[in-house]
Amino acid sequence: MTARRVVAFGGGHGLSASLRALRHCAPELDLDITAVVTVGDDGGSSGRLRAERGGLPPGDLRQALVALAGDHPATRRSAGLFQHRFAAVPVGVPRSGATDGSPAVGDDPDRDGVAPRGTDGASAGTDGAWAGGASAGTDGLTGHAVGNLVLCGLMELLGDPVAALEHAGAMLGAVGRVLPMSRQPVGIEARVRGVDPAAPDEVRTVSGQHQVAVTTGRVESLRLTPSAPPACAEAIEAIRAADWLIFGPGSWYTSVLPHLLVPQLADAIVSTSARRLVTLNLAAEKETLGLSVADHLAALHWYLPELKVDLVLADAKAVGDPEPVERAAESLGARLVLAPVAVVDGTPRHDPAALGAALVPVLGADR
Repeated sequence: MTARRVVAFGGGHGLSASLRALRHCAPELDLDITAVVTVGDDGGSSGRLRAERGGLPPGDLRQALVALAGDHPATRRSAGLFQHRFAAVPVGVPRSGATDGSPAVGDDPDRDGVAPRGTDGASAGTDGAWAGGASAGTDGLTGHAVGNLVLCGLMELLGDPVAALEHAGAMLGAVGRVLPMSRQPVGIEARVRGVDPAAPDEVRTVSGQHQVAVTTGRVESLRLTPSAPPACAEAIEAIRAADWLIFGPGSWYTSVLPHLLVPQLADAIVSTSARRLVTLNLAAEKETLGLSVADHLAALHWYLPELKVDLVLADAKAVGDPEPVERAAESLGARLVLAPVAVVDGTPRHDPAALGAALVPVLGADR
């Protein structure tokens, strides 16, 4: 059977959940997986490295690599090392406790698609659970994930982020490829209504992925800076050769929609012969408070009117009344597919095995 080439778009924990689900499908469907990752993160460890060293923020790229890491014990240990985050240690005081590469508190590489705040879409631009800068009296490693430092070093050593990601993927035995949406970092800006509760009708510009992700107002428009960043050429090639394109789950404004705002990527997404699937989130996030499930689909059309979608996959409990979502899906040319894809404990996280099971008949179907 010819391999089915799948390109998944996103960033952070939402993309990680999607990639882990695709890995569950891969043996049965012989999938060739490519992840195309946003490069707008400006919070936490990624934000510090971006500000201090330049180059692409590594956190979302790291998450995608770890999600695709191989199952050999050595590569699983390497994946755990990539996720290990240095805890705060007072300068001059040796750290007691784990010294074997065990994950720090807040990192759990073995829990599929777990976000620090309990939602599978939220990356919040904080690159994990740690969002501050190095505090006075602690060393400069505090808060950094080892994988972020490795990727930063590889990008400096090799001079090209794609080559760095290929090398890191080989280190992790990755069963797919990870690519940035652009070789240059981008900024994310939003026009937000009601940032100040005292002025609920005032519209302000909120700058930075982290600030957009945690805004308490309603996002009315989104843009990238620069407005037309050059797309990663390898990502465009993967889109053109793909059988399926998958969008979501993930933070809608900061992980999913940014791909549609890169003109070269948008052109490739619209013009490819690949079929297109949208996986909807299980719960609203701060940046999408006030948006209905149907509104999430409408936002795709708003930012890329030419986009046509074949299937929309959603959890029935999260959707509630399916009629508005069905209408929104139909407006994109899509059919709504409902399946139980959430974890059973009731938290709004996709279960990779359940999501993978729902994807098998979809991705495996002939045209």
